[in-house]
Amino acid sequence: MSTRTTEEVFAHPALFYRSEREYTDRTVSFVREGLEAGEPVAVAVPGPNLELIRAGLGAVRPQDVVFLDMTEAGRNPGRIIPGVLRRFADQHAGARVRIIGEPIWAGRSAAEYPACAQHEALINAAFTGRPATILCPYDVSRLDAEVLADARRTHPTVVDEGREAASEAYDWPAVVARHNQPLTAPPDAAVFRFDAEGLPGARRFAVERAGSLELTERRLPDLELAVAELTTNSVVHGGGLGTLAVWAEAGQVVCEVRDTGRLTDPLAGRRPPERGQIGGRGLLLVHYVADLVRIHTSDEGTTVRFHLGAAPA
Repeated sequence: MSTRTTEEVFAHPALFYRSEREYTDRTVSFVREGLEAGEPVAVAVPGPNLELIRAGLGAVRPQDVVFLDMTEAGRNPGRIIPGVLRRFADQHAGARVRIIGEPIWAGRSAAEYPACAQHEALINAAFTGRPATILCPYDVSRLDAEVLADARRTHPTVVDEGREAASEAYDWPAVVARHNQPLTAPPDAAVFRFDAEGLPGARRFAVERAGSLELTERRLPDLELAVAELTTNSVVHGGGLGTLAVWAEAGQVVCEVRDTGRLTDPLAGRRPPERGQIGGRGLLLVHYVADLVRIHTSDEGTTVRFHLGAAPA
């Protein structure tokens, strides 16, 4: 499988596939082309598809290809850019890298999908000018038509039935904007209002409330860290005060921090820290410890919501 090299250094094609055979043929060809060209290769796809690619490749040296189960590494779409894509690319600075990333699969929840779509869009901003090819497979037989339509908006080219063509619908900023959806806590959520002096109380409130909602003890440190980072950000950057809401939803504990600040950088929380960087890591840490992070920002303020399940992220 060949993906065309445009004048841009970065290539980001979507692969539309309809069967396991087609998936295996196209992805294995993509990996082999990279290996033959001497490019570092990483494969980050859901577990069953990971096994298809492994089997299709046959014996490869462990150092030749990095394999990651996207259902684990990318459970929270917000940590895929810093924790998977940029991490691999930065480890091979100066080389053109080749990555298969499949962040959207049948079974992703309705709550997760907006974050997935935004992630796919923001790859284009995160890798502009970088020497990389990131191929993103989409299962045409199992994904909704709107998901496939968004794929055409977030990828400059689409490979469909063996033919690669420019996407006339490509407009990744529009996808980021469309999924910047207002977030509202349910009426039964417990709410705590805080300012600078109330930051310790906000952490205690969240931990106690999450414990009463039966969040496992091993996740309480994750929750406390995320709440501490978000509430501190609200005090420092979001007008000096904010509100914290905690509730249970679909077997998870959800925390939401709201303030009057505005996020102007769409990649906030998705950039790996620079060497020696002091500060500016709060939202990144939240992405790393949470199972899902949703963000809404406007002129009126910013809301950050994170989900925690039973298993550590």
